[in-house]
Formats: sequence, structure tokens, C-alpha cells
Amino acid sequence: MSGSTDAPSPQEAQAEPKSRAGRNLPAAIVVGVLLVAIALASLYFQVWVFVVLIVVAIFLGTDELANALGSRGIRLTKFPLLIAAVVMPVLGFWLGPAAALMGFGLLFLFTLVFRLFQHGTEDFVRDATASSFVLAYAPLMGGFAALIAASPDGADRVLTFIVLSIASDIGGYAAGVLFGKHPMAPRISPKKSWEGFAGSVTLQVVLGSVLFVWLLEADWWKGAIVGALMTVTATLGDFLESAIKRDMGLKDMSNMLPGHGGVMDRLDSLIPNTVVAYTLFALTLGGIS
Repeated sequence: MSGSTDAPSPQEAQAEPKSRAGRNLPAAIVVGVLLVAIALASLYFQVWVFVVLIVVAIFLGTDELANALGSRGIRLTKFPLLIAAVVMPVLGFWLGPAAALMGFGLLFLFTLVFRLFQHGTEDFVRDATASSFVLAYAPLMGGFAALIAASPDGADRVLTFIVLSIASDIGGYAAGVLFGKHPMAPRISPKKSWEGFAGSVTLQVVLGSVLFVWLLEADWWKGAIVGALMTVTATLGDFLESAIKRDMGLKDMSNMLPGHGGVMDRLDSLIPNTVVAYTLFALTLGGIS
């Protein structure tokens, strides 16, 4: 889920011989396994508990994004954004997509008006645009995650969504380390290679096929298509996160999670995959209003 999980560049590999990922791998593995275990335990215990986890993750991620942009002098309307981080998943899960859409529209207007009366007209367009970006990038995507969980077989769909999002990183990292030679976008994320992307697609297609047959009782080819498409959006999510951090001059969004960085560093491929997974599940499985 992080933009740095593909093969390291030659310079980085020489500079950091102890960890080809550039991080404390033991700590990263322990924290990653613990986070997934907590998410899955809540998912199959009570789905609404998982929604609470979504709210916490999106709240913290929104706070990190607001702080990152604030470090560049951009005056975000942080208070409305944090409210949206709580409200959007709740609306999506308990009241459905129509309520989530109306909530997003009202929160968008609230964000603009709040900024206007808080700081006046100076740099209004810049600050309001940045606030709207954060609103759509984190709280809105959290709402889509909650919508997936609210479907009739929500736990199984969320599990499929999580596995396919994480597997993209695993397949990309393994293939990138072993075979990576051709960077995909060196100016954005030098560690991402075409060979790593091919590894991601291969693993995603296999896992998508298996999960759709075994867990969702659907056709294997539907799972293969979903897995392949979610590889694309997971990779784009990594690029988006890398672009944000490079523009802000940051290596990590925060140091909250040992070996990982910040919450947004763990959500980078999950966030864009929420709306894609929701759409693809609706098209291939139905059952989502």
C-alpha cells in the first residue's frame, strides 16, 4: 500500500544495504500484520466495528494530509474536513449512497463557507481548492469503503478488496526486486518498475479468480478482471501519494506507524481502490444499491 514497496533504485540500494525497502522491515511486517488482523477480526465480528476502524483511519489520514498541506502555507479548513472524515463513512454504511452523496455536497459547501469566514478572501481559491481535494481524497473514499461493507455480503467483499489491494504491493515488490529494470515513472516514483507491475497484475489476477470463486461464489473470469483493474488503481494510488509527498517535501506523512510512516502511507493504494472496488463489485456481483 505504500508507494515505496517496489524495487529500489540502484543508488538507494547501495545507500541502504540493510533494507532494500528503505524501512525497518521487521517493524513494518509486525505492524502490517497487526493492522490486517485487527481489521479482519472486526470485520467478521461485527461489520459496524470495522466501520469504526474506517472512521479512525480516515480521520487520522485527513489530519495528516491537512498538516502536510499546512506546512506549505496552505490554510485548509481542518475542522470541517475532520467532521467529514467521521460523517462520510457513517452516512455510507447506515443510510446508503444517496445520503452519502447529499452529505458530501453539504460538507463541500460547509468547507468553502468555513474557509471564507475564517480567513477572508485572501488566497481563497487556493485554500478552498486544497480543502476540496482533501475532502474528496480521504473522507469521500472512506464513504465508499463503508458502502462496500454495507452490502449483503459486505465482510467477504471487504476482505476481497483488502487482499487485492495488499497483493498488488506484494506482487510488485517481489517481481520488482527480482527482475525490475525498467522504471514506470522515474520522475514520480523511481522504485516502481514495469516488471514489478507485471508481477502485481499476475498475482492480482490469480487471487481475484480464487477469491471470486471460493469466497464470493462468482465466475473466476470476473475475479480476474477485477484483480487486473484494481492493480492499475492501486499503482496509480501509489503514484498519487508519491506526488503529494514530493510536492510537500516529505518522505512520510508522519511517523505514527513504525516501519510504515503515517496512516496515509498505508492507505495510498486502498483509497483509490475503494471507489473502483465498489463499482466493479456492483457490476460483477450486484447487490449494492
